Amino acid sequence: MSIRCTVESAFFIAWSCLEQGGELGDPDQTANFLLDAIEAQLRRGERRQLMLANRAIDAWRAHAAVSRPSRDARFG
Repeated sequence: MSIRCTVESAFFIAWSCLEQGGELGDPDQTANFLLDAIEAQLRRGERRQLMLANRAIDAWRAHAAVSRPSRDARFG
């Protein structure tokens, strides 16, 4: 399978999971974050779609948890 297909599949898996869980933030920010996370893993040699997707999901959840308290503080 080509790298492009691997990235597309991993992104779709991650996006679908976050969408079903109601965890998507701003679509552009989320998409860029997921693609950056997947790209970083590819540079380290990871090629398994599910591993790419799961690690991108975990990274997004960690990022959202850190940024959520500051957002809550601003909006009360």
